[in-house]
Amino acid sequence: MNSEKPKNEINRRKFLQHTVKFAAAGMYLGAFGMPELFANEIINTGKGAAGIPDVKLNNGVKMPMLGFGTYGLSGEVCQQSVKEAISAGYRLLDTAKVYGNEEAVGRGIKESGIPRKELFVTSKLWVDDAGYETAKKGFEETLRKLQLDYLDLYLIHRPRGDVKGSWKAMEELYQAGKIKAIGISNFDPVQLADLLSYAKVKPVINQIETHAYFQQNNDFKVLKQHNIHMEAWAPFAEGRNGLFTDEVLTQIAKKYNKTTAQVSLRWHFQRGIVAIPRSSQKAHIVENLDIFDFKLADADMKAIEQLDLNKTQFPEWS
Repeated sequence: MNSEKPKNEINRRKFLQHTVKFAAAGMYLGAFGMPELFANEIINTGKGAAGIPDVKLNNGVKMPMLGFGTYGLSGEVCQQSVKEAISAGYRLLDTAKVYGNEEAVGRGIKESGIPRKELFVTSKLWVDDAGYETAKKGFEETLRKLQLDYLDLYLIHRPRGDVKGSWKAMEELYQAGKIKAIGISNFDPVQLADLLSYAKVKPVINQIETHAYFQQNNDFKVLKQHNIHMEAWAPFAEGRNGLFTDEVLTQIAKKYNKTTAQVSLRWHFQRGIVAIPRSSQKAHIVENLDIFDFKLADADMKAIEQLDLNKTQFPEWS
């Protein structure tokens, strides 16, 4: 996710149909849970927390298909939101050094009471720490702030500075067992190809801006070809361009007695993309989990495909 401060989150509640139920405990996969295969790995539909299925990454590590993002959250709000997210059933938690909230995320994890091995924690190496030695120091600082002994996933946040040195450091940390999986964020296909030219360990994830208005179809295809999974930051585009009130999404949401947010997340899921929505409101935290009891019809998936503007909604991040 980007490093700019987010605008006030749009209130989705007024777009919620009165028949929608917010009960994470009632989630199930059934015939609705299986998205299409992404590349060659198998989507695991075993029983995870709150019914969230896992994706098997290219190194064999399993990662939840839906997680909790923390960009823009800080202090006690972040700490409480993380605790509530874990309580609701999230197991994938995403943070980054540049978010300035790793300590709060760590406190939220500690207060949750959930065993560490049941969580999947992601953080990211910022540009200031690019390079072999500085990347290792940056990683250790992240571990200290999170109060953890290892990370499940560590990403190069942006393709800036000494990427080759950073990747070498991350490969060594991975081989030492300090990181369960390593990946990248905000890399385009050209930058990915350059990394792959020298990488001894292939990245498992590329976390990029992905939502209905910027579907990143070319990146999607390239990542599939390399068996690197796609993860969406800003799956709601932070409400930019009126996503929460979009006419197409609103009509589809009414059809399923869901919200535009739930439809958006379900669309990501059916494409086989991991999404990490963020909210500090408990009702929204729970709402975002409730996407596994329905399936978007092909016609609805195609209707959402037509919303693609093929243009970033975050020009300040480009």
